[in-house]
Amino acid sequence: MKASEAGMTDQPQPNRFKAEMPSIPGVGPGARRSPGGAMALRLIVGIVAVLLVLVLGTRMVMRSKRAEPAPPQPTPQIEIPTPAADPNAGIPKATEANPQIATVAEMAKPWSSKEFFFRNRLTGENVPALLIRLPGGAGTQPDSYWGLAMTSAYGNCRLEYITDMEKLKADYGFRNPKHPMVGNPCNRTLFDPTRRATLPGDILVRGYIAQGSDLRPPLGIEVQVQGKDILAVRME
Repeated sequence: MKASEAGMTDQPQPNRFKAEMPSIPGVGPGARRSPGGAMALRLIVGIVAVLLVLVLGTRMVMRSKRAEPAPPQPTPQIEIPTPAADPNAGIPKATEANPQIATVAEMAKPWSSKEFFFRNRLTGENVPALLIRLPGGAGTQPDSYWGLAMTSAYGNCRLEYITDMEKLKADYGFRNPKHPMVGNPCNRTLFDPTRRATLPGDILVRGYIAQGSDLRPPLGIEVQVQGKDILAVRME
């Protein structure tokens, strides 16, 4: 044998005694991924996609709500109390242009009465007044009526027309009343509508002082009758 051949035979073979690596499924080059890992990846991608859709949908809904105009609010209503009825609304007011205060038919019964206001031409004040139908005489005659201001002549006490005989006895101490009277509740003075009193200057006025301390009868209002109407034309 030649030396060259012997040398080649004596040299070690590097891969001759090399052990082969064991083959492990899923590990090493060329190995395929397991089916479980692929399914987990697809599940994660699906969850992310669903979350993304939910986020985008929520934003769109919120934007649409913001864009919608708010419904108009109702105008607040302020409750205004109903004004109280004027108790004097139905009482006639005698003025220079319209002096009519009642009709003859209204005042047909003796001792009937009717309130009215007489407009004072000097002061412009509406003076509370009263019309009384006196007994006897015709309803077409002015003397059958007494018109008077219902405020005391020298003061501001409101007079009252008293038709209750018991009230005349109890409140005014008038012992034997025969008919209605006009009274001053401030000093218990009573004025008799059927009688006249004489003022200085020989002036006769109706409303004789039957009791009390007033200086004179109430201020009189001149009454006229025109056809069926009763007029108040002038005050003392």
